[in-house]
Amino acid sequence: MLGLLSIVLVTCGNSESKSDKQVLNLSASGQLNTIDISKATGYGSIGNVFESFYRLGKDGKITPGLDKSSKVSADGKIWTFKLRNAKWSNGDKITAQDFVYSWRRTVDPKTVSPYAYLFYGVENAQVINEGKMPVDKLGIKAVGKDEVVITLTKPNSYFKTLMTYPLFGPQSEKIVQKYGKKYGTNSKYMVYSGPFKVKDWDSTSDTWSFVKNNQYWDKKVVKLHKINYQVIKNSNTAYQLFQRGKLDLAPLSSEQVKNLKDKQEFKQYSYSYIAYMDYNYNDSNELNRKALSNKNIRLALSQAIDREILTKKVFGDGSNVPKGFVASDLARDPSNKKDFADEQKVAGTMEYNKKLARENWKKGLKELGVKDLSLTLLSSNEEPNSEPLMQYLQSQYTKVLPGIKITVQNIPGNSALSKARKGDYDIFVTNWGGDFKDPITFLQVPVSNTSYNYGKYSNEEYDALIKKAENEDANDPNKRWEDLVEAAKILNRDQAVTSLYQQTISYMQNKNVKGIIQNTAGTQWNYKYTYIK
Repeated sequence: MLGLLSIVLVTCGNSESKSDKQVLNLSASGQLNTIDISKATGYGSIGNVFESFYRLGKDGKITPGLDKSSKVSADGKIWTFKLRNAKWSNGDKITAQDFVYSWRRTVDPKTVSPYAYLFYGVENAQVINEGKMPVDKLGIKAVGKDEVVITLTKPNSYFKTLMTYPLFGPQSEKIVQKYGKKYGTNSKYMVYSGPFKVKDWDSTSDTWSFVKNNQYWDKKVVKLHKINYQVIKNSNTAYQLFQRGKLDLAPLSSEQVKNLKDKQEFKQYSYSYIAYMDYNYNDSNELNRKALSNKNIRLALSQAIDREILTKKVFGDGSNVPKGFVASDLARDPSNKKDFADEQKVAGTMEYNKKLARENWKKGLKELGVKDLSLTLLSSNEEPNSEPLMQYLQSQYTKVLPGIKITVQNIPGNSALSKARKGDYDIFVTNWGGDFKDPITFLQVPVSNTSYNYGKYSNEEYDALIKKAENEDANDPNKRWEDLVEAAKILNRDQAVTSLYQQTISYMQNKNVKGIIQNTAGTQWNYKYTYIK
């Protein structure tokens, strides 16, 4: 989830007739980039218009989706799903072949899906995605119109949770072929399987709507008729609109949290979202490439950050100090129920230590044969806390590390992401939100050559541990856990990426809005059961 996951309050606003009160007005921090599930980089919002075999319900519980019943073979490798009688938003029947087509389309290297690697547990998925085998060899098949059979390369302890993710939902081959390159570029060039369908959207829209999908199999429980979205980048503007009754939810800045946290409408919840610094190990600037590949330099950059001051004073919004790359309250040790986040800790790597930071910095500079470094921090100005975070990092580094010069590039999200994908940066201040409740949702990101490993970090020992956890130890929960903990410790010791904070989302909510489900991983906002009292 999160995909690069901009896991922010992807929600919205527009005025509506008073005669229909089942309308939710929300604000979005940025434009909705795509509604093509094969190409999306996050599903925090569009999980409301697409559905897979299951959905995530309250408290992260798996609830029914398009699957009517399922079974798994004794060896854990073959899953069989029986589909319920469900229709696309245009009235066409959703069939088993729609799942087969969708999965093949996503793993096809021509699609360039950023999330294709999540399919790698499916038979032949990785070699297909690497262009070494035709897509029809993927381990998924349709038996008649209502049965989907999936073959895995190995048992997967979190497979059922994974199947709640909209990425694994069906797509209509008929619609994709009908619209060709237009598919997914406009709300009218798409069909929908979830509780809502998109209306009045294209990739440049600053306003759009979700409207109730009357073909949805469970439409009787869907109370909302419409959700209006409007891009509002300024939290003060959002709060003003909230006060005037034009918005039902308004995301808050750190300063607003301090002033509004005692209000009745104030809401807060912690998401499995880690903001971190992604170092470019393949930097086009030779000196900076060597510097960022130097462990002492990276340790110094981590030790120079006072995360307590950052979260409690600079933000003051309830955000937490991370203990590594894996978020807290995401997963617990199967043997003793300890939080994975606690077990991944490596002393001395993330605690603020001005003296040690300077020592490591000087040692790193000496190894490089230089006395100063100029580094640029790239970030999206659409992220929560972006501006105060950039100001803090620039000020703190200048104060603690002698000879450093920090330039900040705080630019629109799409532009920042484009530069990151091209490797056009020194340090990318980005984020990751958990896609499902297992440590691997974070730990798969720094594996060599994964699509979100923009900085090209590569560690053979780390890769081997992740491979072991997902293969030979996959069916042994305790051994798998040990593999993942040791891998996470390698990241911490290396400061392969430097975690900054774990986000807590703070917002104002109309007291008449009920039934919103918020998930700590996966589809962030679920409006299926939401209603206006």
